[in-house]
Amino acid sequence: MSLKNRDRLLNCDSGAAALEFAIVGPIFIAMLFGIVYLGLLLFSMASMHFAVEEGARCASVKTTVCNNSTATINYTKAAYYGPVTTPSFVYADAPCGHSVSSSTTFAFFIGITTLTVPLSATACYP
Repeated sequence: MSLKNRDRLLNCDSGAAALEFAIVGPIFIAMLFGIVYLGLLLFSMASMHFAVEEGARCASVKTTVCNNSTATINYTKAAYYGPVTTPSFVYADAPCGHSVSSSTTFAFFIGITTLTVPLSATACYP
């Protein structure tokens, strides 16, 4: 290889953008999916908190609608709008008043494995 061809090859920058994207692209896409999963997790958690609060409030205030344990749990299930998980709800008469609690697990599928995050919420309304 002559000196002229070698200098031209070393100064060639064609394909640099493709190489940079090959390095940065997978990291960016992984971060993007992570943000989406985190948003779904936070929405599920907020929805679960809202549902147990509504269920406990219904058992205390709306006694004609939530007159027994089954009706209270059904009302709580109807108040849950979470996107991914289906939590289990439990109603109990507690010293603080009417208590509703729920628990579930949220699964993150990250390609080679699945990570699970336990979620729980409890509300008590006098």
